[in-house]
Amino acid sequence: MQKAPASPPSGSLGLGRRTGDIFYGWWIIVASAGIQLLNGALLGQAFGAYVVVLHQEFNWSKTVLSGASSLREMESGIVGPIQGWLLNRFGPRLICQIGLVIFAGGFIMFGRVQTIADFYIAFLVMSVGASMSGYLTLTYAAVQWFERRRATALSLMATGGAIGGVMVRLTVASMEQFGWRETTVFSAIITIAIGLPLSFLIRWRPADHGMYVDGIAPALDASGQPIEVDPLAFGGTRDFTLREAMATRAFWFVGLGHGSALFVVSALNVHFISYLVESLGLSLGTATTISLTLPFMFLIGTLIGGPIGDRFSKRWVAVACMMAHAIAIVGVAYSGTVPIVLAFAVLHGLAWGIRGPQMAAIRADYFGRKNFGTILGVSNVLIIIGTISGPIIAGYVYDVTGSYRIGFVITAVLAAGGSLFFVMAPRPMHPIDRARAHAAEAVPPA
Repeated sequence: MQKAPASPPSGSLGLGRRTGDIFYGWWIIVASAGIQLLNGALLGQAFGAYVVVLHQEFNWSKTVLSGASSLREMESGIVGPIQGWLLNRFGPRLICQIGLVIFAGGFIMFGRVQTIADFYIAFLVMSVGASMSGYLTLTYAAVQWFERRRATALSLMATGGAIGGVMVRLTVASMEQFGWRETTVFSAIITIAIGLPLSFLIRWRPADHGMYVDGIAPALDASGQPIEVDPLAFGGTRDFTLREAMATRAFWFVGLGHGSALFVVSALNVHFISYLVESLGLSLGTATTISLTLPFMFLIGTLIGGPIGDRFSKRWVAVACMMAHAIAIVGVAYSGTVPIVLAFAVLHGLAWGIRGPQMAAIRADYFGRKNFGTILGVSNVLIIIGTISGPIIAGYVYDVTGSYRIGFVITAVLAAGGSLFFVMAPRPMHPIDRARAHAAEAVPPA
């Protein structure tokens, strides 16, 4: 049980500032959403547009361009365990700020690309910066401040990425008006000018600032100290160590299920605009506008996904969304008209938005807050299986067949099969509770 002052002033941060009656954790969510917005608008959701212009200017194959996206995910998987340790050691704000500076520097390098080697090096630098300032770091911060409304908090944070996806149209407009190289410079400036100030709102643990998880003070004993209680008595979670988490079936199956979902998400994020341009014959501007369906529906999905996850089983919500992912990408693959493509894009975007916040929330529910950064960081090694494979499979099949259909169907089948991983990942029992259960069984009846 965390210790905190008996009577902290309402809204106090212990930093000479007050936030009124609003729990400070929500300000962290707002700042994190803003940083997610920048990441999505400038690179994450915008990469599909860069694929089109780079293919047109350099005539690089879709496999080569998809490889950059996979390199980004591979970097996340390799750096993830180290990043998790750094978060547990130094806290999320410092790691986020270092990441934002690296992210901006990567954009400057990206704007000077002339060869494939230049492209991969610049993209690797941007990827490191995006990872350090992005999902893992911001989710780690949010999890430290929320437990009872964790899925809701994470879903609201994810709306930043969704809005960023919608704002990709501004990035594309800049590319069309000023050129893609100039746009990378603008992106670097925006990252520093907006991202860094937002990062100063991020805080580590509530107890460090005289506050409490969820903004709810614990009951106090006669001496004014918090009363120690069993966290399971109030729906909480015992903290697992990394080793204890990795010893459970849930750790591996949730990671593999998450990776399976990202077969579809990463494939469409990279290739959807190209599919609309080259398979349906649309212009880049029109295709980008239509592709906004995905982040827009992702936004709606995240808004409803949080309350759903806080009320119902996150695991079974994930299973349902996995099947929706699979159905959606098969529908896109066999659609020949824009209205039908839009219908399946709506389904995919909703499934993506509803499922996304559950992935971090279910791990925090299962394994606790204390070692969350390390546990999620190591899980990235499993997640990258999907994020790497999805774009490469779709891109390679396109290069071989001249069509995205077979590649999309393959990723759909893998995603549908991956739903079984969530089915087989019930909440694990902590070693303490398992030992108590075994001890109780060993006691003969009276």
